[in-house]
Amino acid sequence: MPRTRLTRWVVAIPMAVLALATIYPIVFTTNVAMKTRREYVLDRFSLADSLSWNNIVKAWTSVGMSRYFLNSVIVVACSVALLLLIGSMAGFALARLRFRGSSTLFLGVLAALFIPFQVIMVPLARIMADTGLVDTYPGLVLAYVAQFLPFTIFLLTSYYSTVPADIVDAARIDGNTVYGVYWRIMLPIGAPALLSVGVLNALFCWNDVLISLLMMPSAEHRTLMVGVTSLRGQYSDDIPTFASGVLIAAVPVLVVYLFLQRQIADGVTAGSTKG
Repeated sequence: MPRTRLTRWVVAIPMAVLALATIYPIVFTTNVAMKTRREYVLDRFSLADSLSWNNIVKAWTSVGMSRYFLNSVIVVACSVALLLLIGSMAGFALARLRFRGSSTLFLGVLAALFIPFQVIMVPLARIMADTGLVDTYPGLVLAYVAQFLPFTIFLLTSYYSTVPADIVDAARIDGNTVYGVYWRIMLPIGAPALLSVGVLNALFCWNDVLISLLMMPSAEHRTLMVGVTSLRGQYSDDIPTFASGVLIAAVPVLVVYLFLQRQIADGVTAGSTKG
């Protein structure tokens, strides 16, 4: 029994320290956002005298965070929807349809996972500029799809490969076409993986700065993370307002993790438990 308790403490103490290191920046940022500029200058580490939402309201209205937030929502929603549509179709085809070059195509998807965005950044910018897609929502959506599609296809292909072939064969015998099997069978079965990939891609797109900064140079079309980055230069002498912008950007991510953490874990592990 003492050895078991010791083992638990050995695991619990590092995890508690890690949790504290993760939670403290959020608490500190929230506390700073509630302070006035005078309070922050006098003592940045003390607790705020009162819960004041003035800085958050200022960041949301006057600074333009509401516009940046809307831009991010539009881009992320369209990008994730397109990624799931193309990724699920490609994953089903690579996992269950045998055609010439399918193995080579899958190897190409794997190879694309190892190409960093910095390598294709300049050619992508030139192509988008030549086609008039710079500083447009479709341009940024297509850039996100191009960047995160290999990951989406890889994960969904791995998941669909675990689905028993008898299910697909039975659906074909019942008269379903390939599209019918995909729509009626594979999409419902792949719901856990689709949820997992959708949430991960949403977080990737939401937290991105480099691609958005390249594709959306104007202030009107900035996404939320680029807007928060720009606040640091504009409000370097008003840290509470900057902290409010950081808090606005972080809240959606925190909500996703709090309410969908179990679904994310189930989706990631579902492919290894089927079949």
